[in-house]
Amino acid sequence: MSLSLVRKTFGTLVLGFSCLVAAPCLAGDTLPAYTQQSGVAGSINSVGSDTLNNLMAYWSEAFRAMYPNVTVQVEGKGSSTAPPALSAGAAQIGPMSRMMKASEIEDFERARGFKPTAVAVAIDCVAVYVNKDNPIKGLSLPQIDAIFSSTRKFNHDDITTWGQLGLSGEWAARNISIYGRNAASGTYAFFKEVSMGNGDYKDSVKEQPGSAAVVNGIAGDKAGIGYSGIGYRTSEVRALPIAAKTGEAFVEPEFMNAVDGSYPLARLLYVYIPKDPSQPLPTATKEFMKFVLSKEGQALVERDGYGALPAEVVQEQLQLIGE
Repeated sequence: MSLSLVRKTFGTLVLGFSCLVAAPCLAGDTLPAYTQQSGVAGSINSVGSDTLNNLMAYWSEAFRAMYPNVTVQVEGKGSSTAPPALSAGAAQIGPMSRMMKASEIEDFERARGFKPTAVAVAIDCVAVYVNKDNPIKGLSLPQIDAIFSSTRKFNHDDITTWGQLGLSGEWAARNISIYGRNAASGTYAFFKEVSMGNGDYKDSVKEQPGSAAVVNGIAGDKAGIGYSGIGYRTSEVRALPIAAKTGEAFVEPEFMNAVDGSYPLARLLYVYIPKDPSQPLPTATKEFMKFVLSKEGQALVERDGYGALPAEVVQEQLQLIGE
């Protein structure tokens, strides 16, 4: 994977962070512990990504344990629900598994008078899952495009059976059963852009309401294949290694491969906040974001199966929230 594609995949955040494209220096013990403050109270509403749902629950539970006078409500129906909730003031934080679109930023700025702030909170490998009994060794992006897309922007012949991918015996004539997310999902949009060149999904894709539903569908379907964040991996499915191009070596969906740019379906996960540049964030929101970016908050990222941010990146994110 080229450096330019790494930067495109990770967004503009990668620019200026050499540790994301050289020897990674993951957070771990290098991050400072969170320091509890006095007098923190209020309400935080979170509306947005399903991919971040479990992680938001972990963060919220730990935060409420420190601050019983803070209530945190979490709704995760898809990244596309975050921008309008933030614009309307119905949410103080908006988890997203993709960057906001230009039109979403414009709508927010029109409503609030300033641009939203994107804070990176974790590293994700979007995985292509198959049933645990499926023997396939890996897939290239052109093959993935031919499986999922009706337009096949990678110029590969249509793929509808496992035999077309080299499987033999009982697998040869078995039709591929495709699972995916709905259009509200940031993972849907990310996969569409990177794996399909922004082509169209096949009508045969079984759209699921959440990440866990995709994985559960594949777990119960031997012929199943689908995509979801790596944090939703279970023992009933396999996350396939992926090659960016035909003939290249397969790369495992691991976080070291995400930060060095070799895994082609790597991305950052974000929490958007409505930070007015003329005034500080509300105390409860600011402290929540400080906790997310602390040693303890990033440990919960790893507990949920995602990758903690490099320490240098964390420091940049803290500056964004005014710390």
